[in-house]
Amino acid sequence: MNLHEYQGKELLSSFGVRIQRGIVAQNADEAVAAAKQLTEDTGTGWHVIKAQVHAGGRGKGGGVKLAKNLDQVKEIAGQIIGMDLVTPQTSAEGKRVHQVLVCEDVYYPGDSEPEEYYISVLLNRGNGRNMIMYSTEGGMDIETVAEETPHLIFTEEIDPATGILPFQARKIAFNLGLSGAAFKDMTKFVTALYTAYDKSDSSLFEINPVLKTSDDKIMAVDAKVTIDDNALFRHKDLAAYRDLREENAIEVEAGQHGLNYVDLDGNVGCMVNGAGLAMATMDLIKQAGGEPANFLDVGGTADAARVEIAFELILRDPAVKAILINIFGGIVRCDRVAQGVIDAYKNMGNINVPIIVRLQGTNADIAKELIDNSGLDVMSATEFQEAADKVQAVLA
Repeated sequence: MNLHEYQGKELLSSFGVRIQRGIVAQNADEAVAAAKQLTEDTGTGWHVIKAQVHAGGRGKGGGVKLAKNLDQVKEIAGQIIGMDLVTPQTSAEGKRVHQVLVCEDVYYPGDSEPEEYYISVLLNRGNGRNMIMYSTEGGMDIETVAEETPHLIFTEEIDPATGILPFQARKIAFNLGLSGAAFKDMTKFVTALYTAYDKSDSSLFEINPVLKTSDDKIMAVDAKVTIDDNALFRHKDLAAYRDLREENAIEVEAGQHGLNYVDLDGNVGCMVNGAGLAMATMDLIKQAGGEPANFLDVGGTADAARVEIAFELILRDPAVKAILINIFGGIVRCDRVAQGVIDAYKNMGNINVPIIVRLQGTNADIAKELIDNSGLDVMSATEFQEAADKVQAVLA
């Protein structure tokens, strides 16, 4: 589950991580009120207005702007709220902005120049340890840094049994070229950041940039946080952060019906039971010259009602030219699935794309007979290759 920047900062702050302070606003008037409150609390004269969407590269799309007075705060907030923000991480249509974060200006003059760093915490699946990745090149796309100057990216492996150790925090601060008060503050920052990541059961923390202010304070100016969905039962407070407006509407609806659905850009809809079989089915479609339009795992229950819902979700995609149903009858009986397909087809009455049904396992022979004798425009298949050939034929 992804968090908005303001939510990620709230989480970080609760673990003692210093953040760039801000107030979220739903409209231009609220943005002005937020700016006034920040000026009163922090003394900041300028404010940064940031679009709150689940996508990086917001500044490149015009979603992050500096306001030097309250009139500009109102004008900029009014421009950003309601816009369809297009960034390198969104579709061509962009993402609708529903709120902005009004932040204090932290790039104030002082004894030294502000400096930006990159720090992220994530799981290294290769060795089963958490890893802190960091670089002196903050404020830039880390992918660009990795490609052009890979020697400027450092990593520190953390043993989950011990957590981050003091010498590791000092090593990170040293490699970032810090000294004095900034060095001490960075060790505290990194330690608190890792603790927040670990205790919140997150799968990613990405802070870009981490700022050293002109008076040697270390703070998170941005916060990209992803919480492990499988751990949300332990974090009811974090589950409340979920913003359904930022998620694919079909995927959200599928989840409400207990279906595992991922929307893809393709022309063949998939209805499968089991994640492994679903992945194999997507490969099958590719080999047959098609492109999977979705990942859809109906699970072990595939009755008429569940199949009908799956059909409806798949057919909302106008790009779908065929549907492949691939079920292995282990827990669920194939004849029950076949009857579900037949009943759903009759109930909907408006399915105008070819349907290929492959059923293997318990009562597969009975299922094939039901499909073949249904009188519906549904093609049955027994073998994987047979299903692939029929997909290829309907797409030709």
